[in-house]
Amino acid sequence: MIAIHFIVHGDYFTAIVLAWIGGALDIADGKVARKYNLSTEFGIQVDSYADFISFVVMPSFLLYYAMTEHGTGFEQIVIGLVFIAYIVSGLRRLIEFNMKSEEGEVAKFFEGVPTPLGAILLWVLYLIFSYDIIANPWIISVFVAVIAWSLNSKLKIPHP
Repeated sequence: MIAIHFIVHGDYFTAIVLAWIGGALDIADGKVARKYNLSTEFGIQVDSYADFISFVVMPSFLLYYAMTEHGTGFEQIVIGLVFIAYIVSGLRRLIEFNMKSEEGEVAKFFEGVPTPLGAILLWVLYLIFSYDIIANPWIISVFVAVIAWSLNSKLKIPHP
């Protein structure tokens, strides 16, 4: 949530650093919980909420703000709708993952792109856009839409 504050105030670098710290802490807390058998239903739900903020909402804000900083009202609205679709897709993915976890389903593969990978892909798009490799926000929006679709697709992604 603090990273989003920095995004709104134009300090993208600090926001990215905070997001990576959040990702590292997400990995660490999961390992500790598994090692000491501390997983509870409440903890699983809180972890998913943190994942939603860190890996869905924050990277969406980052890329949206960067892409629409100098855009027109129309551009901001249409691109905003693409990011709303991404956020809804990420939320759906996390809900479905929790439901499968409750059923005891643990597979060798993720079905669909996991939200941390989706976040990394959005950060890559942010870099591509920021360094003018692809400076057209409409093209970046198409990539965001494809990533949003892939979150809930049938793609098989190896589980680490």
